[in-house]
Amino acid sequence: MKEELACCGYKCQICPAYKDNVNGEESQQAVSDGWFKIYGFRIPPERCICDGCKPGKCKNPRRIDTKCFIEPCVSAKGIPNCAHCDDYVCGKLSHRIVNPKEIVSGCKEPISLEDYNRFIKPYDNKTRLDKMRIELGKSE
Repeated sequence: MKEELACCGYKCQICPAYKDNVNGEESQQAVSDGWFKIYGFRIPPERCICDGCKPGKCKNPRRIDTKCFIEPCVSAKGIPNCAHCDDYVCGKLSHRIVNPKEIVSGCKEPISLEDYNRFIKPYDNKTRLDKMRIELGKSE
């Protein structure tokens, strides 16, 4: 199975809200609670399921962020994700960059390894995109 990467560099397949990782209302509640604990925002549990920003042939994709401005930008440029963009890191992407060190240091309580892997690692797009840019020969 090919790894699915969101346009912004989030790693869909390990996101707890990704469709293949959601096992009913209890897991959706856990996602809502985890995001609140780590990031301080609350998404209603019933909305904590996502088909990703590249859902293939899905007619009505479920998305957490229905107003995402990254996917339309990447699609308009005809690139797979932000790592391929000449404007990296632009103002749009800067609002989506997740720096794990900043997240961890900003939390009131220590973050368990389980919570780190579940709620921070999938969104560590800066590390992921920077690595891709090096591989593409686009590093600065």
